[in-house]
Amino acid sequence: MTRRHATLTTALGELLVVADGEALTGIYFPGHWHPPASDSIGVSVEASTDALFTRLGAELAEYLAGERVAFDLPMAPVGDEFQHAVWAMLRDIPSGTTTSYGELATRLGDRNLARRVGNAVGRNPISIIVPCHRVVGADGSLTGYAGGLERKRHLLELEGAPVVAQARLF
Repeated sequence: MTRRHATLTTALGELLVVADGEALTGIYFPGHWHPPASDSIGVSVEASTDALFTRLGAELAEYLAGERVAFDLPMAPVGDEFQHAVWAMLRDIPSGTTTSYGELATRLGDRNLARRVGNAVGRNPISIIVPCHRVVGADGSLTGYAGGLERKRHLLELEGAPVVAQARLF
């Protein structure tokens, strides 16, 4: 099967989902920070007629209902070697826990890579499934999320993770 996309309606709102062949390549929120180029998402299909998108919808519904903690979907995110290393670490963060950019950078061998880690986390093309929402600031505060901080808070609360309010300037 070719590269294709669909709109998937979920409890978090409508998501743009993209696949190439039998693998999921993207899940994007409306207003996503780094959306795919329109010429890179392939043909439009109905999510309900595509086996992979139907399976994704079912697994997301189970997750959002608190009935699933892990996903079992083939994925093929597009990124460089460093991004793939960071995304692999994101998949290893257990449900209900959080980590920081600095902690991920330390695991990569250099705490000074925290900004670069943040960039890779922000460019994660498979939101929710590759759980970038589990990465928080060094003080535990909620930091940016392509789906918005309210969605990030919701996902963390759903998983039972301790959630700290976003730091406020005033």
